[in-house]
Amino acid sequence: MEPDPSAALSPSEFIDSDAVPIRAVAARLVGGASSSPVERARLIYYGVRDEIRYDPYRDFADPETYRASACLAAGSGYCVGKAALFAAACRAVGIPARIGFADVRNHLATPRLLALMGSDVFVWHGYASLYLEGRWVKATPTFNIALCERFGVKPLEFDGTEDALLHPFDQEGRRHMEYVRDHGTFPDVPVPRLIAAMRAAYPSLFAARKDGDFAAEAADEARR
Repeated sequence: MEPDPSAALSPSEFIDSDAVPIRAVAARLVGGASSSPVERARLIYYGVRDEIRYDPYRDFADPETYRASACLAAGSGYCVGKAALFAAACRAVGIPARIGFADVRNHLATPRLLALMGSDVFVWHGYASLYLEGRWVKATPTFNIALCERFGVKPLEFDGTEDALLHPFDQEGRRHMEYVRDHGTFPDVPVPRLIAAMRAAYPSLFAARKDGDFAAEAADEARR
């Protein structure tokens, strides 16, 4: 059964669309109330994608890692924080939004990140699901354009009408992302469940220092 769109408009603990900074950035990105919901969603998508730097070296035991307003304040976040921020900003301008999760196989992560993870499968990768023109549309604003350029990955485009999940191939035709398992969508980030799943999957990543520079690692990979 499809989720009720009206239930995906209210603020929640981690998709905190009532936070003043989120309402302000949403208003700035859409540039006025006259645009259609599809256009508002598209403008917010590109703002979150490119203004918030992707950084997987977060403290995954800290609930703030998953909160939309905390991601905005930091100016960086990993996939779940960015998806929560995207969903929150959409809710702030009247677009029903939920957060979804899938396990994905990432073939272009950096060697340090893969070593800490001990796997190329990223569990509970986050995306947003928006209700637009009578149906739910999925989109993930994970990788900012500067990082895509360093990795040689095509930036993921979103037109507000079709699903925009991570491209399966990079610019040279090499496999980039593969969706392994979908966990469905949720009205809010199920933080205890995520922390437990990630702690079980990546014990070394939980124990590691969180001061890695993923953008620099990606640049080093691009030079090889």
